[in-house]
Amino acid sequence: MSRAEKRRQQKLANKASKTATGGPPPAIQQSLALAVAHHQAGRLSEAEHHYRLVMAAAPDQPFAAYMLGVIAHEAGDDESAVDLLSKAVAVKPDLIEAHNALGMAFRALGRLDDSVASCHKALAIKPDYAEALNTLGLAHRDLAKFEDAAADFQKALSINPDFADAHNNLGLVLHDLGNLDKAVASYRKALAVKPDFAEAQNNIGNSLRQLRQRDGAVECYQRAIAIQPDFVDAHCNLGLVLHDIGKPNEAIASFHKALAINPDFVEARCSLGNVFKELGKLNEAAASYQQALAIAPDYAAAHSNLGNALKGLGRLEEAAACYRKALAIKPGYAEARSNLVFTLGYDPEVSGADILQEAKQWQVQCGFTGEIPEHQNAPDPERQLRVGLVSGDLRHHSVSYFLKDVLSKLDARKLELFAYATFAKEDEMTARLKSIVPHWRQVSGRSDQQLTDDIRADGIDILIDLSGHTGHNRLAVFSRKPAPVQVTWMGYGGTTGVDAMDYILCDPQVLPPAEEAHYTEQPWRLPEVWMCFSPPDLEIDAGPPPAVAGGSITFGSFNNLTKVSSHTVTCWARVLEAVPGSRLVLKALQLGDATVQDAIVARFAAAGIDRQRLTFHGRFADPADHLRAYRKIDIALDPFPYSGGTTTAEALWMGTPVLTLKGERYVAHMGESLVHNAGLDAWIAETPDDYVAKAKAFAADLPALAALRGSLRGQLLASPVCDAPRFASNLEDAFRGMWRQWCEKRSA
Repeated sequence: MSRAEKRRQQKLANKASKTATGGPPPAIQQSLALAVAHHQAGRLSEAEHHYRLVMAAAPDQPFAAYMLGVIAHEAGDDESAVDLLSKAVAVKPDLIEAHNALGMAFRALGRLDDSVASCHKALAIKPDYAEALNTLGLAHRDLAKFEDAAADFQKALSINPDFADAHNNLGLVLHDLGNLDKAVASYRKALAVKPDFAEAQNNIGNSLRQLRQRDGAVECYQRAIAIQPDFVDAHCNLGLVLHDIGKPNEAIASFHKALAINPDFVEARCSLGNVFKELGKLNEAAASYQQALAIAPDYAAAHSNLGNALKGLGRLEEAAACYRKALAIKPGYAEARSNLVFTLGYDPEVSGADILQEAKQWQVQCGFTGEIPEHQNAPDPERQLRVGLVSGDLRHHSVSYFLKDVLSKLDARKLELFAYATFAKEDEMTARLKSIVPHWRQVSGRSDQQLTDDIRADGIDILIDLSGHTGHNRLAVFSRKPAPVQVTWMGYGGTTGVDAMDYILCDPQVLPPAEEAHYTEQPWRLPEVWMCFSPPDLEIDAGPPPAVAGGSITFGSFNNLTKVSSHTVTCWARVLEAVPGSRLVLKALQLGDATVQDAIVARFAAAGIDRQRLTFHGRFADPADHLRAYRKIDIALDPFPYSGGTTTAEALWMGTPVLTLKGERYVAHMGESLVHNAGLDAWIAETPDDYVAKAKAFAADLPALAALRGSLRGQLLASPVCDAPRFASNLEDAFRGMWRQWCEKRSA
């Protein structure tokens, strides 16, 4: 309740205590006066007692019913508040304060239409009642009627320019509308009126964080906490922005402070879990999500996040169950549906047909179902094309490692590039890509409809999805078909299931004709390889195979541990048994956790492999150390059914041959495509038995391994895998072919 409304309430109380009727006037007046005095002094229990004495003596006393309703609302008992306030306005229909308070109670109960109706009743009596306009604006905001809400707050401020709450609330709705700079200005006006307004400081921080002015956001959250040390939301938000700027330990401390104030703050527990997950502390992350679910069993986001942690731990069936639980609670939960589809690709027991079915469910439950306006793009088959890239990975990420050299080789006379970055985090790689792409859009805060409108306004001809069902995807935008031609490529190996996605860009290896039925998209095959690797900008030589000096073979895999399926463990154990004295080196973010190492040891022990034959590494701080680690590997082993992409290309660049297995879906063919295009067809196994046999044969021929070690980098660099100009030309031809097909259909 605003200061102005409290002043109105005090005047009303004084008037009521002097004019009370309906029983013995002195007794009623005395009880009402005592009630008002206690209320104004903050002694609510005493005030409530005396208001009830008034109600007992004079059941039709409207002010006592009104004040009891206000107390009930402030205590969170809005059902009682509605009953009491309804009695007040039934007795005194022109008691505008009670109509407004009733609107607030209805809003708290989620009865938004009733809230709007109560506010309109107050405004019908007093059209310039700023408090009722403010409450009406809040109800309209809850109804997602943002333009109406903004108009309500602006009208309230035209009546009372010093209405701090209305300035703050206008800022909130401007933030909703994406007008972040105007939102910040509105919050600052609230602070000019009320300098100790902690909520406004917190809200400025939220807008600045979204504007990527993170240092300013940190300062605002800290000011909010200085004003109100127990402001739990500000502590949590401070943790979020500290996480954004790469200060995970400080972020964890902020989340712990929030939880010390409110142990039941599930958002803080989930945010804490997210930091643990990013640090590779997956067991701690899972524990945080489970604690959140113990508090709020129907919190869909916590179920989905728990699934992510369990997936990282290789517990795929449990992860899938978590996503399904989230979807049972919230059927249209697009992120959980994407997580489920993505996770199924790791599971060797799941077929391509199963994945297709789940992907189609994304379209059914999460896709756009409205009418798609006709595209106005000029159907000229040979003109310069506007190509948009949509991704949350335009930073240090595998997607960018495959993009950076290719984008610079595309002919700007043929293709005009636009990038739509869906994740706010930026780094040196982002800066490099920005220097290549002439039109860069940071769209992490844009709604699906806003981004759809942006893409249409840019006149994009071909829109490229680089995320699929991975994080920060905008498949909901693609389902709205903002561009005439839409293509999924590279970031996710599989079908999106999105009806409006026209093509999947692939090659003959990753998507053979026999598997086309598992895709809703039409395959468009590049002639050689599905992606182009950008070699590291580092001077690191491969060195000789370690077995030449050590005498025993060292196998290795630096893939995400989630890819190390039960089938993979069984096969790798057979490889180690077939090559006496050999060892296996595993490197993954998750392996920085000793409990994860213990779980892997147990899995290999069950397959007959002793702990002494295994070596583990977590994340290396220096990327160069990651590459140098290949110097201690003779042969890299590709996991299955989800094979390596970046790890395979890096191993080959470091002179380490990769043994891969033919699979039955896109992600299972990626290693096959890279190894084939690098000229190492002999390193592609047909079956697990063949995989073991090839590992044994290659390990037995050290001279051949040494020779390959010395020549493999040059062989890779000369291959289609690293030939950026050649790949760019093939990509241009693909885009032109897609565009010509659209022009033909448009002209037909």
